[in-house]
Amino acid sequence: MPLAFPFGDTESAVGTENSDLRPDGDHMRSLILSVLVATSAAVAQQPMPAVSLTFGVYSFKRPTDVLRDFDPAVRALGSAMTTKLGKPVTIDVKVYRTYEECLERFLAGDVDFVRFGPASYVLAHQRNPAVSLLAAEQEDGQKRCKGVIAVRADSPIRSVADTRGRSFAFGDENSTIGRYLAQAVLIDAGIKQEDLSGSAFLERHDRVFKAVAAGDYDAGAMHIATFLDMNKNHELREVARFDNVGKPWVARAGLAKELIVALRESLLAMTDEKALAALKVHGFQTTADSDFQLVRDGMKKAERFAPPPATPGNR
Repeated sequence: MPLAFPFGDTESAVGTENSDLRPDGDHMRSLILSVLVATSAAVAQQPMPAVSLTFGVYSFKRPTDVLRDFDPAVRALGSAMTTKLGKPVTIDVKVYRTYEECLERFLAGDVDFVRFGPASYVLAHQRNPAVSLLAAEQEDGQKRCKGVIAVRADSPIRSVADTRGRSFAFGDENSTIGRYLAQAVLIDAGIKQEDLSGSAFLERHDRVFKAVAAGDYDAGAMHIATFLDMNKNHELREVARFDNVGKPWVARAGLAKELIVALRESLLAMTDEKALAALKVHGFQTTADSDFQLVRDGMKKAERFAPPPATPGNR
Protein backbone atom coordinates (compact mmCIF):
# COMPACT_ATOMS: atom_id res chain seq x y z
CA MET A 1 0.00 0.00 0.00
CA PRO A 2 1.49 3.39 -0.92
CA LEU A 3 2.05 6.15 1.60
CA ALA A 4 -1.22 7.88 2.46
CA PHE A 5 -1.53 11.45 3.65
CA PRO A 6 -4.80 13.16 4.64
CA PHE A 7 -3.92 16.33 2.77
CA GLY A 8 -2.89 17.52 -0.65
CA ASP A 9 -0.32 20.15 0.23
CA THR A 10 1.07 22.11 3.17
CA GLU A 11 -1.18 25.12 2.75
CA SER A 12 -4.35 23.03 2.79
CA ALA A 13 -3.16 21.27 5.94
CA VAL A 14 -2.70 24.43 7.96
CA GLY A 15 -5.21 25.09 10.70
CA THR A 16 -5.36 27.10 13.88
CA GLU A 17 -6.25 26.29 17.45
CA ASN A 18 -8.09 29.60 17.74
CA SER A 19 -10.58 30.57 15.07
CA ASP A 20 -9.60 34.23 15.15
CA LEU A 21 -5.99 33.57 14.16
CA ARG A 22 -4.89 33.67 10.52
CA PRO A 23 -2.43 31.06 9.10
CA ASP A 24 -0.21 33.79 7.66
CA GLY A 25 -0.36 36.20 10.59
CA ASP A 26 2.43 36.97 13.01
CA HIS A 27 0.01 36.48 15.89
CA MET A 28 -0.65 32.82 15.20
CA ARG A 29 -0.14 30.82 18.37
CA SER A 30 -0.29 27.36 16.92
CA LEU A 31 -0.46 25.57 13.61
CA ILE A 32 -1.48 21.97 13.46
CA LEU A 33 -0.57 19.48 10.79
CA SER A 34 -1.65 15.85 10.97
CA VAL A 35 0.50 13.40 9.11
CA LEU A 36 -0.76 9.83 8.77
CA VAL A 37 1.87 7.52 7.41
CA ALA A 38 0.83 3.97 6.54
CA THR A 39 3.16 1.54 4.77
CA SER A 40 2.59 -1.98 3.56
CA ALA A 41 4.94 -3.25 6.26
CA ALA A 42 2.61 -1.91 8.94
CA VAL A 43 -0.78 -2.81 7.49
CA ALA A 44 -1.54 -6.46 8.17
CA GLN A 45 -4.73 -8.42 7.74
CA GLN A 46 -5.67 -7.62 11.33
CA PRO A 47 -5.88 -3.82 11.83
CA MET A 48 -3.20 -2.49 14.17
CA PRO A 49 -3.98 0.38 16.56
CA ALA A 50 -2.36 3.58 15.37
CA VAL A 51 0.29 5.35 17.43
CA SER A 52 -0.55 9.02 17.90
CA LEU A 53 2.26 11.47 18.70
CA THR A 54 2.43 15.24 18.91
CA PHE A 55 5.54 17.15 17.83
CA GLY A 56 6.16 20.75 18.89
CA VAL A 57 8.41 23.47 17.52
CA TYR A 58 8.63 27.20 18.17
CA SER A 59 8.28 29.83 15.48
CA PHE A 60 11.77 31.19 14.76
CA LYS A 61 10.39 32.63 11.50
CA ARG A 62 6.91 32.84 9.95
CA PRO A 63 4.81 29.92 11.27
CA THR A 64 3.79 28.88 7.76
CA ASP A 65 7.47 28.75 6.75
CA VAL A 66 8.31 26.65 9.81
CA LEU A 67 5.51 24.24 8.95
CA ARG A 68 6.70 23.99 5.34
CA ASP A 69 10.28 23.27 6.43
CA PHE A 70 9.31 20.53 8.88
CA ASP A 71 6.74 18.80 6.66
CA PRO A 72 9.26 16.57 4.79
CA ALA A 73 11.06 15.59 8.02
CA VAL A 74 7.78 14.71 9.76
CA ARG A 75 6.77 12.57 6.79
CA ALA A 76 10.11 10.77 6.76
CA LEU A 77 10.06 10.28 10.53
CA GLY A 78 6.50 8.95 10.52
CA SER A 79 7.28 6.54 7.70
CA ALA A 80 10.37 5.19 9.48
CA MET A 81 8.51 4.79 12.77
CA THR A 82 5.61 3.04 11.05
CA THR A 83 8.01 0.46 9.65
CA LYS A 84 9.94 0.13 12.91
CA LEU A 85 6.87 -0.25 15.14
CA GLY A 86 4.84 -2.30 12.69
CA LYS A 87 1.74 -0.12 12.97
CA PRO A 88 0.52 3.21 11.58
CA VAL A 89 1.91 6.36 13.15
CA THR A 90 0.04 9.68 13.35
CA ILE A 91 2.08 12.81 14.10
CA ASP A 92 0.43 16.13 14.89
CA VAL A 93 2.77 19.10 14.46
CA LYS A 94 2.17 22.20 16.55
CA VAL A 95 4.07 25.37 15.71
CA TYR A 96 4.04 27.74 18.68
CA ARG A 97 4.42 31.48 18.37
CA THR A 98 7.13 31.83 21.03
CA TYR A 99 9.94 29.81 22.57
CA GLU A 100 8.31 30.17 25.99
CA GLU A 101 4.95 28.84 24.86
CA CYS A 102 6.59 25.81 23.26
CA LEU A 103 8.62 25.18 26.43
CA GLU A 104 5.59 25.46 28.73
CA ARG A 105 3.40 23.22 26.58
CA PHE A 106 6.17 20.62 26.41
CA LEU A 107 6.67 20.58 30.18
CA ALA A 108 2.89 20.37 30.64
CA GLY A 109 2.86 17.19 28.53
CA ASP A 110 0.83 18.69 25.68
CA VAL A 111 3.44 17.55 23.15
CA ASP A 112 5.34 14.25 23.10
CA PHE A 113 8.56 15.48 21.55
CA VAL A 114 10.00 18.79 20.42
CA ARG A 115 12.74 20.40 18.44
CA PHE A 116 14.29 22.92 20.81
CA GLY A 117 17.03 25.47 20.76
CA PRO A 118 19.83 24.38 23.11
CA ALA A 119 18.90 26.98 25.77
CA SER A 120 15.29 25.80 25.78
CA TYR A 121 16.53 22.26 26.41
CA VAL A 122 18.71 23.49 29.28
CA LEU A 123 15.72 25.29 30.81
CA ALA A 124 13.46 22.25 30.33
CA HIS A 125 16.03 19.90 31.89
CA GLN A 126 16.44 22.23 34.87
CA ARG A 127 12.72 22.03 35.55
CA ASN A 128 12.30 18.34 34.78
CA PRO A 129 15.44 16.19 34.53
CA ALA A 130 13.29 13.28 33.30
CA VAL A 131 13.03 14.68 29.75
CA SER A 132 15.00 12.58 27.25
CA LEU A 133 17.40 13.73 24.56
CA LEU A 134 16.67 11.96 21.28
CA ALA A 135 19.28 13.37 18.86
CA ALA A 136 20.83 16.65 17.78
CA GLU A 137 20.86 18.24 14.36
CA GLN A 138 24.20 18.20 12.61
CA GLU A 139 24.94 21.33 10.61
CA ASP A 140 27.81 21.46 8.12
CA GLY A 141 28.95 18.01 9.27
CA GLN A 142 29.94 19.36 12.67
CA LYS A 143 28.61 19.05 16.21
CA ARG A 144 28.70 22.83 16.54
CA CYS A 145 26.73 25.45 14.62
CA LYS A 146 27.19 29.22 14.45
CA GLY A 147 25.54 32.46 15.38
CA VAL A 148 26.54 35.89 14.08
CA ILE A 149 26.35 39.49 15.16
CA ALA A 150 25.72 41.60 12.08
CA VAL A 151 25.48 45.27 11.15
CA ARG A 152 24.54 47.16 7.99
CA ALA A 153 27.13 46.89 5.25
CA ASP A 154 27.82 50.64 5.46
CA SER A 155 27.99 50.74 9.26
CA PRO A 156 31.08 52.19 10.96
CA ILE A 157 30.92 49.33 13.50
CA ARG A 158 33.87 47.00 12.93
CA SER A 159 33.94 44.96 16.12
CA VAL A 160 31.65 43.94 18.95
CA ALA A 161 33.31 46.57 21.16
CA ASP A 162 32.14 49.21 18.66
CA THR A 163 28.51 48.52 19.61
CA ARG A 164 29.02 50.62 22.75
CA GLY A 165 26.56 53.50 22.58
CA ARG A 166 24.64 51.81 19.75
CA SER A 167 21.30 49.99 19.60
CA PHE A 168 21.07 46.20 19.47
CA ALA A 169 18.34 43.78 18.31
CA PHE A 170 18.01 40.40 20.03
CA GLY A 171 15.76 37.51 19.05
CA ASP A 172 13.50 35.76 21.55
CA GLU A 173 14.13 36.12 25.28
CA ASN A 174 14.75 32.34 25.43
CA SER A 175 16.81 32.14 22.24
CA THR A 176 20.23 30.52 22.52
CA ILE A 177 21.84 32.56 19.75
CA GLY A 178 19.42 35.46 19.70
CA ARG A 179 19.87 36.20 23.39
CA TYR A 180 22.08 34.14 25.69
CA LEU A 181 25.17 33.50 23.58
CA ALA A 182 24.99 36.94 21.92
CA GLN A 183 24.90 38.59 25.35
CA ALA A 184 27.84 36.44 26.43
CA VAL A 185 29.80 37.74 23.42
CA LEU A 186 28.89 41.31 24.38
CA ILE A 187 30.05 40.69 27.96
CA ASP A 188 33.39 39.37 26.64
CA ALA A 189 33.76 42.68 24.76
CA GLY A 190 33.00 44.67 27.91
CA ILE A 191 29.47 45.63 26.83
CA LYS A 192 26.48 45.49 29.15
CA GLN A 193 22.91 46.58 28.53
CA GLU A 194 23.62 49.94 30.16
CA ASP A 195 26.36 50.54 27.58
CA LEU A 196 23.92 50.34 24.67
CA SER A 197 21.71 53.20 23.53
CA GLY A 198 18.81 50.76 23.43
CA SER A 199 17.88 47.14 22.79
CA ALA A 200 14.81 45.00 22.18
CA PHE A 201 13.72 41.39 21.78
CA LEU A 202 12.17 40.94 18.32
CA GLU A 203 11.23 37.25 18.83
CA ARG A 204 12.54 35.88 15.51
CA HIS A 205 15.86 35.81 13.68
CA ASP A 206 14.33 37.01 10.42
CA ARG A 207 12.87 40.04 12.20
CA VAL A 208 16.29 40.87 13.62
CA PHE A 209 17.81 40.76 10.13
CA LYS A 210 15.09 43.00 8.70
CA ALA A 211 15.30 45.48 11.59
CA VAL A 212 19.07 45.89 11.22
CA ALA A 213 18.82 46.10 7.43
CA ALA A 214 16.16 48.82 7.78
CA GLY A 215 18.36 50.82 10.13
CA ASP A 216 16.01 50.41 13.09
CA TYR A 217 18.89 48.94 15.09
CA ASP A 218 22.63 49.29 14.65
CA ALA A 219 23.45 45.61 15.25
CA GLY A 220 21.69 42.32 15.87
CA ALA A 221 22.24 38.64 16.63
CA MET A 222 20.93 35.82 14.44
CA HIS A 223 21.59 32.27 13.33
CA ILE A 224 24.17 32.07 10.57
CA ALA A 225 21.63 30.29 8.32
CA THR A 226 19.27 33.26 8.60
CA PHE A 227 22.13 35.65 7.85
CA LEU A 228 23.20 33.72 4.75
CA ASP A 229 19.66 33.05 3.46
CA MET A 230 18.51 36.66 3.77
CA ASN A 231 21.73 38.43 2.85
CA LYS A 232 21.71 37.73 -0.88
CA ASN A 233 21.99 41.46 -1.61
CA HIS A 234 24.78 41.94 0.95
CA GLU A 235 22.77 44.38 3.03
CA LEU A 236 24.45 43.27 6.25
CA ARG A 237 28.02 42.57 7.29
CA GLU A 238 29.19 40.10 9.91
CA VAL A 239 31.28 41.50 12.76
CA ALA A 240 31.41 38.42 15.01
CA ARG A 241 30.74 34.70 14.78
CA PHE A 242 30.31 32.42 17.78
CA ASP A 243 29.74 28.73 18.54
CA ASN A 244 26.51 27.02 19.47
CA VAL A 245 25.59 23.33 19.70
CA GLY A 246 23.21 21.53 17.37
CA LYS A 247 19.50 21.86 18.05
CA PRO A 248 18.25 18.91 20.13
CA TRP A 249 15.08 16.90 19.62
CA VAL A 250 13.71 15.99 23.03
CA ALA A 251 11.04 13.60 24.33
CA ARG A 252 8.77 14.49 27.22
CA ALA A 253 9.01 12.87 30.62
CA GLY A 254 6.89 9.73 30.80
CA LEU A 255 6.81 8.92 27.09
CA ALA A 256 6.90 5.13 26.56
CA LYS A 257 10.44 3.81 26.23
CA GLU A 258 9.48 1.91 23.06
CA LEU A 259 8.51 5.21 21.43
CA ILE A 260 11.64 7.00 22.66
CA VAL A 261 13.82 4.27 21.16
CA ALA A 262 11.90 4.31 17.87
CA LEU A 263 12.10 8.11 17.66
CA ARG A 264 15.82 8.16 18.43
CA GLU A 265 16.70 5.39 15.99
CA SER A 266 14.55 6.87 13.24
CA LEU A 267 16.12 10.32 13.62
CA LEU A 268 19.68 9.00 13.68
CA ALA A 269 19.00 6.89 10.58
CA MET A 270 17.30 9.67 8.60
CA THR A 271 18.86 10.07 5.16
CA ASP A 272 15.93 11.58 3.24
CA GLU A 273 17.63 14.33 1.25
CA LYS A 274 14.50 16.46 0.89
CA ALA A 275 13.81 16.33 4.63
CA LEU A 276 17.38 17.15 5.62
CA ALA A 277 17.67 19.92 3.05
CA ALA A 278 14.47 21.55 4.33
CA LEU A 279 15.93 21.57 7.85
CA LYS A 280 19.30 22.78 6.50
CA VAL A 281 21.16 19.98 8.26
CA HIS A 282 23.42 17.13 7.17
CA GLY A 283 21.73 14.66 9.46
CA PHE A 284 21.24 13.80 13.11
CA GLN A 285 23.84 12.78 15.67
CA THR A 286 23.86 11.27 19.13
CA THR A 287 23.92 13.77 21.95
CA ALA A 288 24.19 13.86 25.73
CA ASP A 289 23.42 16.41 28.43
CA SER A 290 27.14 17.18 28.79
CA ASP A 291 27.19 18.54 25.21
CA PHE A 292 25.21 21.54 26.44
CA GLN A 293 27.76 22.80 28.95
CA LEU A 294 28.89 25.43 26.43
CA VAL A 295 25.33 26.78 26.46
CA ARG A 296 25.03 26.63 30.24
CA ASP A 297 28.26 28.61 30.54
CA GLY A 298 26.99 31.20 28.06
CA MET A 299 23.68 31.52 29.88
CA LYS A 300 25.50 32.03 33.17
CA LYS A 301 27.70 34.73 31.64
CA ALA A 302 24.65 36.41 30.08
CA GLU A 303 23.27 36.96 33.58
CA ARG A 304 25.84 39.75 33.90
CA PHE A 305 24.51 41.58 30.83
CA ALA A 306 21.47 43.11 32.52
CA PRO A 307 20.34 43.40 36.13
CA PRO A 308 17.45 41.14 37.15
CA PRO A 309 13.97 42.68 37.08
CA ALA A 310 13.00 44.47 40.26
CA THR A 311 10.88 42.37 42.64
CA PRO A 312 9.83 42.95 46.26
CA GLY A 313 12.67 40.68 47.30
CA ASN A 314 15.53 42.37 45.45
CA ARG A 315 14.64 46.06 45.37
